[in-house]
Amino acid sequence: MDSTRYRPALQEPGRFWHITDLHLDATYHLTDDPTKVCFSSKGAPTMNAGIYGDFLCDSPYRLIQSAFTQMSQVVPQADFIIWTGDSPPHVPAGELSTDTVIQLMSNMSETIRDHFPRLPVYPALGGFYSQLARPGLRVLSLNTILYYGPDKATVNASDPAGQYQWATGHSGESCTEPGDVGYLPFARDVTAIRRQHNERLVAIFRKYSHVIAGHFYGHTHRDSLMVLLGPDGKPLNSMFVSPAVTPIKRVSEPYSNNPAFRMCFYDSSDFTLLDIWQYYLNLTEANERQRAEWRREYVMTEAFGLKDLRPQSLLQLALGFRLPQAKSFDKYFSHFMVSYNESLRCENDCKLSQVCAVLYLDHQGYSDCVGGRSVKNPFTLL
Repeated sequence: MDSTRYRPALQEPGRFWHITDLHLDATYHLTDDPTKVCFSSKGAPTMNAGIYGDFLCDSPYRLIQSAFTQMSQVVPQADFIIWTGDSPPHVPAGELSTDTVIQLMSNMSETIRDHFPRLPVYPALGGFYSQLARPGLRVLSLNTILYYGPDKATVNASDPAGQYQWATGHSGESCTEPGDVGYLPFARDVTAIRRQHNERLVAIFRKYSHVIAGHFYGHTHRDSLMVLLGPDGKPLNSMFVSPAVTPIKRVSEPYSNNPAFRMCFYDSSDFTLLDIWQYYLNLTEANERQRAEWRREYVMTEAFGLKDLRPQSLLQLALGFRLPQAKSFDKYFSHFMVSYNESLRCENDCKLSQVCAVLYLDHQGYSDCVGGRSVKNPFTLL
């Protein structure tokens, strides 16, 4: 695959990989008993299991390895990789010892290094740090697990681990443009960040939006975007949640995601985001054919008719989502599931929740957006 589409007259764009939520399940194996294919299915029968996985299981190693193999074959290669967790399988915490998790993380790190021996990798795996990626561009990786709703250890802490103080001290570091990398986005209907921490992070991101080039997250397993708006409604930053490599879903969920990863293109002079190329694996087809044929699912600017992925461009896209029977929103929701099922539609309350989540990161704005308003009138959301 050739990623040379962007050839500005003066300077080549920068590019980086974003991969997230590998969720290796080392117990995955094909067996005659569909309830024992993988521990992560929690006993649910996996009736369509194949060599690359099943939608009720976390990733077999073969699936993860195929993703990195495909990434390594794209030319020209990226400048660096951001890896936003989460690598252990979805099993009860008591079933995973610290040693098991450390060994699993070591295995995933070795797999990445085997495929990219000379490429810098910026992980979001439980700490926070600042690293100069190239002159003028700095990666800030935040440990958003500190603000995770179920994390009882930090429930009464106003600044867990002192990360807020650290982040405000590094956001303008050396006059560089940070790209904010985290694991938990500000998700709706997904167990994520506590309200008070969400509001504080939004305030910090607004304050330093003039030096933040973009935000990149994982955790939800779905493909989504958000626009950070100022109190006056001005678009400040573009924010992206990359879909997962793992295809797992709960039995009760109506849809999941096909495995995916992406390449992001950025302007080499001002570091603003230009485009995203999404790659995916049709899991059902891969299992049937016994081979992994990763394809480019979409180019974001082409899919939505955008000039670039700057905040103003994304705001105009999101405002278009509000229109009745908006084809752009139908396409967005299909990508949200990574082409899992083209026949599924997101309408009424589903659409309202999705569009409000794109436009409003603060709790009050989101609540006002979904509070009794209807998507049928495109002007009732703002």
